[in-house]
Amino acid sequence: MKATTNVAETIPAEAKSAKRKKMRLRLVIPATLLIAIIAAAVFAPLIAPYQPNEQNLSSRLLPPLWQNGASPEHLLGTDDLGRDILTRILYGAQISLSVGVLAVICRLVSGVIIGLIAGYFGGPIRTFFMRLGDVQLALPTLVLAIGIIAALGPSVTNVIIVLAITGWVLYARLVVSQVMVLRQQEFLQSAQLLGASRLRLIIKHILPNILPTIIVFASLDLGMMMLTEGSLSFLGLGVQPPESSWGGMAAEGRALIGSAWWIATLPGAALVITVALVNILGEQLRDKLDPRLDASRGN
Repeated sequence: MKATTNVAETIPAEAKSAKRKKMRLRLVIPATLLIAIIAAAVFAPLIAPYQPNEQNLSSRLLPPLWQNGASPEHLLGTDDLGRDILTRILYGAQISLSVGVLAVICRLVSGVIIGLIAGYFGGPIRTFFMRLGDVQLALPTLVLAIGIIAALGPSVTNVIIVLAITGWVLYARLVVSQVMVLRQQEFLQSAQLLGASRLRLIIKHILPNILPTIIVFASLDLGMMMLTEGSLSFLGLGVQPPESSWGGMAAEGRALIGSAWWIATLPGAALVITVALVNILGEQLRDKLDPRLDASRGN
């Protein structure tokens, strides 16, 4: 009878251990690949075989290495000006990642501050910011971004500003909903009765409890920011030539898609793969940081 009980207890333990290993693997693989992409972008000046704007008309329109007529000196081929595609993809990663990260940080900081204030104090303050957010959400993000950049002028700085302006409301609404729930919790009311100031309540008690949700949302938002930057660059409203960005490279190669498909396809593939890794990692972080998901799955 004891042996049967031990076996019965061992099976769930082994199943849980296998499940944890599987979840860890799902987190480690995309994280490792994404770290490799980030490292390649950071160290692009050291590992890139050429300068991103270095032209060589005698080597123009060379195909990638796996096609006939390729050159071993240009692994991913060249564009119509003889510029090395691999080099430009590496330098383009710097633009896409830096714009995405900076835009998310700006959106996160502004949205969280507004959300904490509006959620904690409520009343007219919350009503004002939420109605302001409703007005902004009524406008398509890409259309609003195009209008603002058309007025300010296309540049990397303006792209980051536009993405920050058009996204604070998403974080603010998320934080407001979280704060409104936390305000009803007993631990917060107890801290208030013990004389904790409003600033201390917000920083020491509310913010740490909503931080995991914010981190998960920001990780998922990063992929969207990279796609938006790529879309704006593709339309000529983001990073301007001759600077290399994945969206701009795709736009430069669209006229030659029939004869030199690699010019537009390879930068587009780099963007898709990176965004997919970011989204997968965000979903895994959500599963890891949200205890409610683990509890529901356990049931």
